[in-house]
Amino acid sequence: MQVVILAWGLWTRLSEETTIKPKPMVEIGRKPIIWHIMKLYAHYGYNEFIICLWYKWHMIKERFANYFLHNNDITIDIKSNNMTVHNSHTDDWKITLVDTWDNTMTWGRIKRIQEFIQWDEFMLTYGDGVSNVDINKLLAFHKSHGKLATLTSVIPEGKFGKLWLEWEQIKKFAEKKDNEDSRINGWFMVLNKKVIDYISWDDMPFEKDPLENIAKDGELMAYKHSWFWFAMDTLQNRNYLENLWNTWKAPWRIW
Repeated sequence: MQVVILAWGLWTRLSEETTIKPKPMVEIGRKPIIWHIMKLYAHYGYNEFIICLWYKWHMIKERFANYFLHNNDITIDIKSNNMTVHNSHTDDWKITLVDTWDNTMTWGRIKRIQEFIQWDEFMLTYGDGVSNVDINKLLAFHKSHGKLATLTSVIPEGKFGKLWLEWEQIKKFAEKKDNEDSRINGWFMVLNKKVIDYISWDDMPFEKDPLENIAKDGELMAYKHSWFWFAMDTLQNRNYLENLWNTWKAPWRIW
């Protein structure tokens, strides 16, 4: 099963970093946050990725095109133009990097990469949130109910839109009130390719018409995850994650 990662936005709330690099390339422990997300999936055996690009797309392409260069000690022979890799620290990943253009919203970007999706179902997440969600249990839950879509519901520290649930089935979306104990969409989704039929144009944000209509049709379920989930939206968020990593207290570091 392939993993689709949305890595396209401008993300102005983290402008201290994103004026010079795309948000998925912001580093936690000297590794881009998208690497941390991919390591989580790979830990559970999902090694094939499709990354939706736009803002500073070339930096993400360069990072993965030169993965050996960024992750190993090397000797470069300038005269012969040869490079010797000494450590060979690498990952068994296959990565498809797709420029999904600048005026495309979330759903439109999924539609733009549909030709690269090889099987009936795929996984989906954003390139800026880390978690210790059990991907295999998430997938088992998705297969158990037979619906088109499963998202991971999490309990946030604040903000974001809440989910209205009847058992695990999502009925609708709403704005979250301050200090209200409710669950939100933490991404880490499993989707059937049929959800792409709900997408009609490029400028469709994710939690609007398509996801609402999938919920209205009774085809959207929530896998409840109650442990660690964190979205990196600000420099303070990034520093928090960096401190967890550097003190060996990062809950998402399960590999």
